[in-house]
Amino acid sequence: MTPPLQLPKRILLTADAVGGVWTYALELSRALAAGDIEIALAVLGGGVSEAQRAQAAAVPGVRLFEHPGRLEWMNDPWEDVARAGSWLLALAKEFQPDLAHLNGYTHGALPWPCPVLVVGHSCVCSWWRAVHGADAPAGWTDYRRAVTKGLRRAGMVVAPSRAMLDALGEHYGPISNGRVIPNGLTIDGAICRERREFIFAAGRVWDEAKNLSTLASAAAGLNWPVYIAGDPTGPAGSGAAANTGAAAANVFHLGRLERPELQAWYERASIYALPARYEPFGLSVLEAALAGCALVLGDIPSLRETWADAARYVPPGDAAALHDLLRTLIRNRRDIARLAARSVRVARRHSAEAMAARYLAAYSDLLGDRTHAFSALTDSSPREHAFAAQLTGRP
Repeated sequence: MTPPLQLPKRILLTADAVGGVWTYALELSRALAAGDIEIALAVLGGGVSEAQRAQAAAVPGVRLFEHPGRLEWMNDPWEDVARAGSWLLALAKEFQPDLAHLNGYTHGALPWPCPVLVVGHSCVCSWWRAVHGADAPAGWTDYRRAVTKGLRRAGMVVAPSRAMLDALGEHYGPISNGRVIPNGLTIDGAICRERREFIFAAGRVWDEAKNLSTLASAAAGLNWPVYIAGDPTGPAGSGAAANTGAAAANVFHLGRLERPELQAWYERASIYALPARYEPFGLSVLEAALAGCALVLGDIPSLRETWADAARYVPPGDAAALHDLLRTLIRNRRDIARLAARSVRVARRHSAEAMAARYLAAYSDLLGDRTHAFSALTDSSPREHAFAAQLTGRP
């Protein structure tokens, strides 16, 4: 007989406002709200827009908390990370969560009063390998150590794809307590059938992993225009330079769009193209597929894992191959329609409700094994205790 689920009543959920983690956190919170779970949504790094605050306020049971400062993957972040750790522990003392669900690594090493689940959405070391073809330089040693400690202290480690979970093991050591839970989105029903003759892409234009510059290079000479949505400049402290590809022919940059505006573009585009070098899951791809776009993606393991034959793939650095594939699809509308139909079928497996159900099972397993969740705090080395002290400001 299957034992009953042990479900949390209160969750402290961390996020940031920079990229897809915000969308993920809101989608998960909305789905969990159906189970009457209260959530303290702790947003690190600042930069929450009024539109995002309104989104959070519309989710039952969610209380939004904000803390400024640099995030762990930014340049020289450690004083800010330590202050954020002290703030999180104070918030936990006030909110009294049954479980901490962290969408970052470093704070997994804090002396939490509850079991801890850490989700690996991406990381600098795997990003660097994918983008630059080499290991992250020595300047990232502190980051590597901090991530390793956070992962080791966590009661459970989750990744949105097997490729990402394997990458965490490769760069930070074996993950004995890991599982894969794909991301999910709310599925709203009917698909817009009035497709327009254009190619669309969305993402952090400044992020080399998205590889939108290759799409811009491939756009010249296509019969359809290419529209790209996304902020060309990285957040303060990221070290990212502006990257617009503004001079590329046949490319139109839309800048940063809020989610309702993005949705309107997804619903009209015939093709969604993201020749990513690195994409541990790809929420924008899922949004495009749910809207009925045909998918053209970078040929990397994580995207193959999720989309299989529901997308066409190109080597991420081959602008000529991308141009040829897009030109071939433009000439054959039936291929676009068939590809879009397959993408919708796969996308509908990744609902927010399915994601939440998997997380509830993970929470139950974690809450049912509290001794494992706290063992790292009692068995850690003096050096690890010193790191926790740095984060919390305590001796």
